[in-house]
Amino acid sequence: MKIRSPFLVKTLGFTIACFVRSWISTIFYRYMPETINYDPNQPNLKNRYIYIFWHENLLMPAYHYGNPNISVLISNHSDGEMIAQACKHLGFSLVRGSSTRGGIEAMRNMVKLSKAGGHIAITPDGPKGPRGVIQQGVIYLAAKTGLPIIPLGFAYSSVKRANSWDKFVIPNPFSKVIMVTTPEINIPPEIDKDSLQHHLDHVQNELDRATSIAESILLGKMNKVA
Repeated sequence: MKIRSPFLVKTLGFTIACFVRSWISTIFYRYMPETINYDPNQPNLKNRYIYIFWHENLLMPAYHYGNPNISVLISNHSDGEMIAQACKHLGFSLVRGSSTRGGIEAMRNMVKLSKAGGHIAITPDGPKGPRGVIQQGVIYLAAKTGLPIIPLGFAYSSVKRANSWDKFVIPNPFSKVIMVTTPEINIPPEIDKDSLQHHLDHVQNELDRATSIAESILLGKMNKVA
């Protein structure tokens, strides 16, 4: 059932934000960069980036990186409004649109925001999937803005998963979460069909690799990243 009342949508968005804060605050979270620390909240971070992570992992970045200098792309479809309200209460700036609805306008808005000095956060397999598959929008966004892409990989010790297309992750209370970033990926301003596929494959491999490193650390196979 779709919720049509704007007041109810805003109220539920606020409730979700409160839930995220209280629930995720119980999690033992550790960020382990492979090389450079790309934490957007650190005061010494001079560059701007496009942070990417799979749609299923949205809760952890939403809690830890709520920041008005980070713009989040939220789908224009009706279900996206509640998520947008939650992200707004968590501290993010919002850009509405997706690869299927309002994508061109969203791209233009994100380019403008990047020129104003902000970071961008995007789930490159959203809003409808396929799960864990990079879509071309993030490549064009990086090419247009000139911002490097930072892959964020996550691993969890204990989770619940939603019955949704992305198998959305809800970490269990007092569980462990590892986040890993791999080195920045630069996309040239001019890309053709052949180079597009090359960049898609490269970003896909790096995001998968970040996830694999996080899982290895969680399982004790790696004490630290190289």
